Amino acid sequence: MHGYQSRNAAGHPARGFSLIELMIVVAVIGILSAIAYPNYQDYILRSSRVAAQGELTELSGLQEKIYLNSNAFSASVTTAYNGTSAGGLGRTDGLSQDSKYAFTVTPNVSGQTYTLTATPVVASTLASVGAFSISSIGARTCDNTKAWCSSGRW
Repeated sequence: MHGYQSRNAAGHPARGFSLIELMIVVAVIGILSAIAYPNYQDYILRSSRVAAQGELTELSGLQEKIYLNSNAFSASVTTAYNGTSAGGLGRTDGLSQDSKYAFTVTPNVSGQTYTLTATPVVASTLASVGAFSISSIGARTCDNTKAWCSSGRW
């Protein structure tokens, strides 16, 4: 005894999916996408920020090498690196490797202190993340109005 089986006009068993089955699959895909896409976007934002923080720490290390060679810090991110305060940090475009952050350096007048800052590029999706900085004494600060930076430090 076999159950009812649908047949096409030629009398052969019907194959394929019904419209209801297809709509259920589309609905499930839609629900999964609605959950996964925001999480993916958050992951991209976090990974870009962490990468830029690493690059900022690397630039701070270069500043320390420059200080050892010339008793002053560099005042330029974009000038070629030559190991002295007359040179720069060697980032010709002033951007992070993924081009989502712009790096700037703010030295004091005597070149004895500095603050390196990473600011999201305006057209970037990171504009809502805010800027973060590292100083010559190692202080790490960020815009504590942003959710990821509630303590004011990174």
